[in-house]
Formats: sequence, structure tokens, C-alpha cells
Amino acid sequence: MTFGRAVRVSFVIPLLVAAGACVPENGAPKAANPVTPVVSPTAPAQQPPAPPATKITTDLTAPRIATGTATYRCGNGGMITIQNLGTSLRVVGQEGTTEDFAASPANQSSRYQAVTHDAIVIDGREALVMKRGSTPQTCTR
Repeated sequence: MTFGRAVRVSFVIPLLVAAGACVPENGAPKAANPVTPVVSPTAPAQQPPAPPATKITTDLTAPRIATGTATYRCGNGGMITIQNLGTSLRVVGQEGTTEDFAASPANQSSRYQAVTHDAIVIDGREALVMKRGSTPQTCTR
């Protein structure tokens, strides 16, 4: 029994020591060591290494600022034109009527609601148009 415990401990202690060596004393992660390329004296001159990649930070709480206009064909044979103004939409119906829709909630860019309680949900190339008192229409670009 004592021999079995000694064997198990002899495997565990080196693993704990190795894991402890990987963790710095201040708790911050260690930076990777840069690898220097080995150049042989007969090798042709190489180009300098590329600069490190730029870190991109995305704020998902901020609305996307994408302006543009797209025309959608609806299931009832009609057409609408949606102008994306970033935090709002301007929708021109087939009859030429214009209605403004604000982002709802304000920090996103796919759901919009008008003062008349009409709403539009944009998903890729489709727009679901919901008008008060009628069946929702799916419109595609």
C-alpha cells in the first residue's frame, strides 16, 4: 500500500512543479518567446518578417453605421425601398408614402419600429414588414 502511494506521488509531484513553473508569480500570463530564424551562411537573403497583426476590437453594443438604399419585393406583389440611416430607417412604400422607423432598442441594427407601431425586422437579404391590422409580409432584396 505504501509502495503504491509512493509511485502515485512520484508522478504527481513533477506534474505540479511543471505546472507551477508556467504560472508567473504576479498572476499575469507570460508572453511567448519570439523565435529567431536560423540563417545558414549559404542561404540567400530573406525578407524581413511581417509586422504583427493588428488587434481588432468590436463593440457589439454600438449600432452599426451603414447607410444605403435597397429595394425589396414583397410577397403580396408590392415593392418597398428601405434607406438605412444607421440608427433609423426611412421606408418608401409602393404608393410613395414615406415612414421613418427608429431602432428598437436603440443599440442594435436589425429591429425597427415606427411611431404608428408598424415594425420592420431585417435579417440578411430579407425584411419582415409588420403593419398594424394586417398579416406580416416577408420582403426580399
